[in-house]
Amino acid sequence: MDPQLVEVTQLFERFKAAFTRNDFDTCTNLLSQLKVLLTKFPSLPPSFQETPNSVQELTIARDIYEHAVLLSVKTEDQDAFERDFFQLKPYYTDTCGIIQSSPQEYPILGLNLLRLLVQNRIAEFHTELELLPQNALENPCIRHAVELEQSFMEGAYNRVLSARQSVPHDTYVYFMDLLAKTVRDEIAGCSEKAYDYLSINDAKKILMFSSDQQLSEYIAEEHTEWEIKDGCVFFQKAKESQPCKEIPALQLINQTLSYARELERIV
Repeated sequence: MDPQLVEVTQLFERFKAAFTRNDFDTCTNLLSQLKVLLTKFPSLPPSFQETPNSVQELTIARDIYEHAVLLSVKTEDQDAFERDFFQLKPYYTDTCGIIQSSPQEYPILGLNLLRLLVQNRIAEFHTELELLPQNALENPCIRHAVELEQSFMEGAYNRVLSARQSVPHDTYVYFMDLLAKTVRDEIAGCSEKAYDYLSINDAKKILMFSSDQQLSEYIAEEHTEWEIKDGCVFFQKAKESQPCKEIPALQLINQTLSYARELERIV
């Protein structure tokens, strides 16, 4: 076997051992070394040169980048996820017929869709979805992300929050927790605009908390302007803190009429 390939293989085994024992600092250091070594393989993207070791080099490089994506989830580093995913993506799109498909492909593609949904990058979500083959929608990981996006767009937030209990892959939990926070923040923003106050029980129900303590902790961390007293959550304090902006209605009417007169002259 080629000495460089042997070196990468041995280093990758050390990486996987560290990954298994959750030693993420060691993983990060080894990953940096692996990425440098991979640059010496001519068969990798974007050149894709045919070499005697092409299949082995492409396969181990794809496995390394898949582990890099999963490591970024473990370390909760969304920037690293994006970088590593885009380095991995060519191995899914451009190596068909060269190396066997990876069992991690759809879980990771679904994970990326979930990341885009969490970051509210809906246009990119649909772009990535359209690039997938039609039969990909039958995969549980892809279907999970698609159903989440539909629920989110429909405002069916209860379905979004309950979906955490049925994630198709354990790596999805991190993004599901972020999505749950996004949903709760959206509900909270609507609630404080729609109501002066709510009973604690109603607030728990709307925000989908199972205990008073969870509600109190959420308010203490995210909405210190809210007030809990007499068995209710008061939003009025938040409303009073925001200055009311008066709309210059008469000025807007005069400007609109002026524009209309000028348009008549031009015509």
